[in-house]
Amino acid sequence: MLRQSAFANDGEFLKGGMHCHTTRSDGKGDPADVIRMHYEHGYRFLALTDHNKFNRINYADVPMTMLSGIERNMELPGWKSDRAHCIHIVGVGDPAAEVGPGQDEIIPRWGQFEDPADAQGMINEMHRWGLKTFYCHPEWSGTRYPDFSMLQGNFGMELWNSGCAIENDQDTDNGHYWDEALDEGRKLWGVAVDDGHAMYHHCNGWVMVKAENSAPAILRALEEGSFYASCGPEIHDFYVEDDRAVVDCSDAVCVSFRTLRKPLRKTAGEHVTHAECILGEGIRYVRAVVTDAQGRRAWTNPIFLR
Repeated sequence: MLRQSAFANDGEFLKGGMHCHTTRSDGKGDPADVIRMHYEHGYRFLALTDHNKFNRINYADVPMTMLSGIERNMELPGWKSDRAHCIHIVGVGDPAAEVGPGQDEIIPRWGQFEDPADAQGMINEMHRWGLKTFYCHPEWSGTRYPDFSMLQGNFGMELWNSGCAIENDQDTDNGHYWDEALDEGRKLWGVAVDDGHAMYHHCNGWVMVKAENSAPAILRALEEGSFYASCGPEIHDFYVEDDRAVVDCSDAVCVSFRTLRKPLRKTAGEHVTHAECILGEGIRYVRAVVTDAQGRRAWTNPIFLR
């Protein structure tokens, strides 16, 4: 049996947000109010990732585990040249780490470049600060997978981005990008985030991480893919046994299994809580998407079969 790592060990899931803006940059919410709002919605860890301004601290009077965080961007020629218009990267880390920028330190913009590959220098710098990085809103950024496939070292990419979904109907399920990366054998995990600027963006997309409630443990789990992404549904188990992929979940109307090179069957109905799919030979990986009656999704991270 191969069980996805989020479900391989006992313990509780922690609900967390990893892409969040406040009045420290271009967000509408005071940092304390934003943190308090997440706590009231069941979040137990959060990163404030304001643009080009580093954060390490908890502004609110609630017991929220904070990850340090920042969002950085690189501008590209854009639609006037039939090119991608930007690359955005979020980094999260341990607030107690001795390396990296100080609280409220403003980081100069990376600048404007012709080649998306130039974003690698920005990512490498964030890694030297001890941050875990992930790729943001590929659809809103006007990128195709080849536009960011050369970027190395990110632990994940955004499958859902609430701000882009609400304002632009984009980045609602970036599985088509993700499958191309997974088919190459890349260990790239899928995250759901809010990218919250307006207050109504917040608390619509999150990750459920299997870890102890501390920044180092959460960061290790993110690196290992020991989590799933959700906008509502809960996933209780995901494993492969005897050529069958199996999902147990909260009440859903559809569970679909995905891999790039082969169509896989879905299970649909009014109250789906268990689904199985025969995989067949030659599949590199399998992942699953759970959809509830309100149309909200949850995404497993993949199980690699070869």
